[in-house]
Amino acid sequence: MENKKVMYHMMALFTICIWGTTFVSTKILLDVFSPLEIMFYRFIITYITLIVIYPKRYKTSLKEEGGFAILGIFGGSLYFLTENIAIQLTLTSHVGFLLATAPILTALIAHVFTKDEKIVKTTWIGFIVAMLGVFFVIFNGRFALEHASFGEILAIVSALSWAFYTVILKKLGHKYPPIYTTRKVFFYAIVTIIPILIGSNYKFQMVKFMEPNVILHLLFLGLVASALGFILWSISVKHLGAVKTNNYIYLNPVITLAASAWILKERVTIYAGIGSILILAGVYLTQKKPNKPLVLSTIQEGA
Repeated sequence: MENKKVMYHMMALFTICIWGTTFVSTKILLDVFSPLEIMFYRFIITYITLIVIYPKRYKTSLKEEGGFAILGIFGGSLYFLTENIAIQLTLTSHVGFLLATAPILTALIAHVFTKDEKIVKTTWIGFIVAMLGVFFVIFNGRFALEHASFGEILAIVSALSWAFYTVILKKLGHKYPPIYTTRKVFFYAIVTIIPILIGSNYKFQMVKFMEPNVILHLLFLGLVASALGFILWSISVKHLGAVKTNNYIYLNPVITLAASAWILKERVTIYAGIGSILILAGVYLTQKKPNKPLVLSTIQEGA
């Protein structure tokens, strides 16, 4: 049993390693496509891949379809849209910092709406230590409040969206295989993003796909980051729970830092080094065996 738990932890860690490097592909693709176009093509590649690999259909109820649609919005269209717009409106560092609050937001939501994932003291301690580390890594010793704007609000909405996605995924993801659930998520992500794409005066231009480098990075985002990443994330959430899985998001800035240094040859400062150590310590604390849950008012499932 313990060996299986380790495997699920490794799945979550591997997924975060993938997601921490997606910024490189996105940054390159932004020279060719708009953020909305990148999202749309990424979702299309993911959905086509999943339906080819796993074409099996299930008889689902209207309530279940509604649940899948909610997952598609929270984990797909709303999450990526608010994140991308936030990056355009404010500093990327601010967005990254606020997105790193997703694990504690997940813990709060899970505490209120689930029976088996209550907040414990180590969760709060780990959150404080990890967020301090995130601050050091992202802001690199320089913090600019003058850039605060609507972008920060959207970044928080994005973090909340992902938190709700993970908690709802745990509640709905037991009946069907993770690959099928992921397929449904991206189907509804595409459905909900199409009206926005049409409203943005979108025009398909084949010439943009002539560069092999563009195709390579789109495939990485669609096949590896989304298709594989979301499936592994679903499996981890199913077996570890929403809170423990989402705690790995704290590591995202560390992975991004390492990728920046390796691929883009960006300099790693002492602040980033200290921050990375704090994040690792914070993640360790949040993954420790739970002690006595904190007493907070809860809404029981089915109430």
